[in-house]
Amino acid sequence: MAGNEWINGYLEAILDSGGGAGAIEEHKPASSMNLRETGDFNPTKYFVEEVVTGVDETDLHRTWIKVVATRNTRERSSRLENMCWRIWHLTRKKKQLEWEELQRLATRRWERELGRRDATEDMSEDLSEGEKGDGLGELVQSETPRKRFQRNLSNLEVWSDDKKEKKLYIVLVSLHGLVRGDNMELGRDSDTGGQVKYVVELARALARMPGVYRVDLFTRQISSAEVDWSYGEPTEMLTAGPEDDGGNEVGESSGAYIVRIPFGPRDKYIRKELLWPYIQEFVDGALSHILNMSKALGEQIGGGQPVWPYVIHGHYADAGDSAALLSGALNVPMVLTGHSLGRNKLEQLLKQGRQSKEDINSTYKIMRRIEGEELSLDAAELVITSTRQEIDEQWGLYDGFDVKLERVLRARARRGVNCHGRYMPRMVVIPPGMDFSSVVVQEEAPEVDGELATLISSVDGSSPKAIPAIWSEVMRFLTNPHKPMILALSRPDPKKNITTLLKAFGECRPLRELANLTLIMGNRDDIDEMTGGNASVLTTVLKMIDKYDLYGLVAYPKHHKQADVPEIYRLAAKTKAAAHGLPMVATKNGGPVDIHRALNNGLLVDPHDQQAIADALLKLVSEKNLWSDCRNNGWKNIHLFSWPEHCRTYLTRVAACRMRHPQWQTDTPEDEVAAEESSLNDSLMDVQDMSLRLSIDGDKPSLNGSLDYSAAATGDPTVSDQVQRVLNKIKKPDPRPVVSESGKPEAVVSKHPMLRRRRRLIVIALDCYDSNGVPEKKMIKIVQDIIKAVRSDLLFAKVAGLALSTAMSLTETTEFLTSSKIQVNDFDALICSSGGEVYYPGTYTEEDGKLARDPDYAAHIDYRWGCDGLTKTIWKLMNTTEGGKKSDKSSSPIEEDKKSSNAHCIAYLVKDRSKVKRVDDLRQRLRMRGLRCHLMYCRNSTRLQIIPLLASRAQALRYLFVRWRLNVADMFVILGENGDTDYEEMISGAHKTVILKDVVTKGSDDLLRTTDLRDDIVPKDSPLIAYLSGNATASDIADVLKQVSKSSGGV
Repeated sequence: MAGNEWINGYLEAILDSGGGAGAIEEHKPASSMNLRETGDFNPTKYFVEEVVTGVDETDLHRTWIKVVATRNTRERSSRLENMCWRIWHLTRKKKQLEWEELQRLATRRWERELGRRDATEDMSEDLSEGEKGDGLGELVQSETPRKRFQRNLSNLEVWSDDKKEKKLYIVLVSLHGLVRGDNMELGRDSDTGGQVKYVVELARALARMPGVYRVDLFTRQISSAEVDWSYGEPTEMLTAGPEDDGGNEVGESSGAYIVRIPFGPRDKYIRKELLWPYIQEFVDGALSHILNMSKALGEQIGGGQPVWPYVIHGHYADAGDSAALLSGALNVPMVLTGHSLGRNKLEQLLKQGRQSKEDINSTYKIMRRIEGEELSLDAAELVITSTRQEIDEQWGLYDGFDVKLERVLRARARRGVNCHGRYMPRMVVIPPGMDFSSVVVQEEAPEVDGELATLISSVDGSSPKAIPAIWSEVMRFLTNPHKPMILALSRPDPKKNITTLLKAFGECRPLRELANLTLIMGNRDDIDEMTGGNASVLTTVLKMIDKYDLYGLVAYPKHHKQADVPEIYRLAAKTKAAAHGLPMVATKNGGPVDIHRALNNGLLVDPHDQQAIADALLKLVSEKNLWSDCRNNGWKNIHLFSWPEHCRTYLTRVAACRMRHPQWQTDTPEDEVAAEESSLNDSLMDVQDMSLRLSIDGDKPSLNGSLDYSAAATGDPTVSDQVQRVLNKIKKPDPRPVVSESGKPEAVVSKHPMLRRRRRLIVIALDCYDSNGVPEKKMIKIVQDIIKAVRSDLLFAKVAGLALSTAMSLTETTEFLTSSKIQVNDFDALICSSGGEVYYPGTYTEEDGKLARDPDYAAHIDYRWGCDGLTKTIWKLMNTTEGGKKSDKSSSPIEEDKKSSNAHCIAYLVKDRSKVKRVDDLRQRLRMRGLRCHLMYCRNSTRLQIIPLLASRAQALRYLFVRWRLNVADMFVILGENGDTDYEEMISGAHKTVILKDVVTKGSDDLLRTTDLRDDIVPKDSPLIAYLSGNATASDIADVLKQVSKSSGGV
């Protein structure tokens, strides 16, 4: 062992640290300082735990290159020693992560099985004795694939040309990347890939289908010098609408459009992981567009009634989260396509063992992504996948979907048996469509050879035949372009496995002699300027070409356009995989499995088995009969993957969803509203004209952009009298009735809420409670000061309303206001029970004078509300220990709070907050049991409230926008620095936010989730957020409202 004495120390360190399985159990090694203090300092162990662990493992290859290049024996041994230490540490770390992952998966399997058992036990009470045998096992095994297929289609009416009379409005959402209709920059970065092409082609194809009037594809507006100006255009037409029998377009707004909504930093193009804090801002902007478009379509094709979206379809986690909120605000069906799933990515990264879960989350925001996908599953009616494997092996990882339980619930629904509010979204496989318009059938191989010969002969000076430019770009790499071509087309992402293909090609001499390899790896200018993963793949490719001396055998052009792709396939006489007729070699996992089952046009291999890849390629290239059979099979059924076929299946499935849209039980007199708006606008024009005459310094106050009406408020009698005369022209009687000492309205003056006439809304959402959940005294003064601040400006008081948003029930809210000597009718709206109920003081009242809740809101949030099932399950979960042991009622951490409960709010008093489960833990267990809801701890963690999935204080504001057209962007939400567990939702969005410091000393946020995700939900340094001292006066509040009202979205 001369020269390798370090091996002894290496073995000693392994023994000291426990080695193998023992090392796995060490979650955190003791620090060197502690070792020194205890007198057990071990230099070798210190080296392992402090030096080795602090080195970036990604440089192992670089170290090995240095080792090989080092001639000095001593230095070489030293470098080798260091490298071995690091390899050993990496293996040890990987084993530890694998052990933690096994523990997590075992716990998850146990919880899921427990959830299934609980669900079936709760639902078995409604089954007859004969039906009780249909448990999970019997039901799942009773159907063959053929029976399941026949049953799935038997009750569906296939979408056909006779649907032309329908005029559907469809909304697609795809937020990240660079999205435009032509010259797509696919492969520019990891966010601009196949999904961008898919959603654009889907929008075009849907707009051409019979019965579809308009398709809007929502994405992010980017006005940045980093990208082309076209990404800053608000709208882009993808295709015109359908034509009538005379060839004329039907409707001015028909067709497919890209609609770009501004949200997040206006002057920056940012990667998808950084978009999360701005999701709610997008939702508010998209909601505004949808409401305007629904009204416009109503005038064109709806007979004056709004045409609501038929479906809202989210693509990827960020758009799924957005679509869930839009679906809830509008009460229309939602469809989800995941494209790539967070839990699957997390598992793959953990298996690699290079990063801990915390490091992965920091880089990819993976926990926020997973939460977005879970929220999407909660709201989705339908989930569209490309393959069966995606359903079983990827969506099956999520709390919100269980294949077995979904089948049970579907069977019960068919029988008309109560599911107690339990629900699982329906998963369907619809392969992506393909555009065959550019496909050229190549029956004669000699013609292609002739074109290639012409291309090659042009090098000698002869006049070449007109051929695609991309052909020349590819051919310049190849010594013998007549050989069959193996084509791989993808962005240079490590997941695409390009390097394994290249290695298989380079190490298989027969394959190199028979074929060329063409790699189309996106577009690049300078590899050094590309993102880490893409640059790493391209660098490795170049090194491997040099290593295996593949010059003249491999083509790797730097640039190609989207329009070049069909020509590339034509050159290779193949498609991705069969439209142009060439067989495929593809992974035996994922989409190719289903494609191969339908087409039988190639061979499937393990993507990580280099030898299997080489063997499959060689087999197809060398056996002409096999090649011909695969080619013919591909041609035979390729029409199954066309866009018309995809859209027909898509619309058939969507039509089977539970159709719903906003329906108001109470009338809204449009003519009266229009007349009042006209009167108000005329009067406001008079105010602005007058302000021009009164403005000496030329500064014109703007009603829409500022609250600065100081001229009228200074006390100048001339100015005040003129303003008052103009305001008197606004013929709107004050509908606020007198409130008696008991707090009950004595009379009802207005039939409809004043919100119809408001242009601004101040929302007080302070969660300021003592240890018993009772409002603190300082909250009274703040509410009074806010009311005083709003009324201090006469003009603003006329156009601005007040709303109180609270976790208290209506009874508790009115008691609080009455005890504070604040009239209930000072507020235009009361949002009570954390968003479970909405009231309009002075408008909706019962016969005894009590306030009546908004019946439309109650119907709006009733979707998937399983009150009975939730009540029983919440109690069981809260009173079951981790070991499955049930506690008695006396030791329960919660008890029912009947005073705060109502039809859409289940409330509990928290007796011992140290024993209750966090929101994310409860939500996970409820999802596993098929229960969907919005739950939160509130009132200083003294209450637990469960409300419907579509209800929340934030969503209630969007409801007011949809119902009364009071734009969320014209709302001002006043909060403390902490609050209930729905606090994060109240900060984000297009509304203005005023945060009062040092008012709410303790909130409930520590009971929200284990992993802190606030930075991925709440935007930093937003101009829409202003801060104010909790000791501020009414004048200070008025000033900050004026200041924040001038702000617009963006950072």
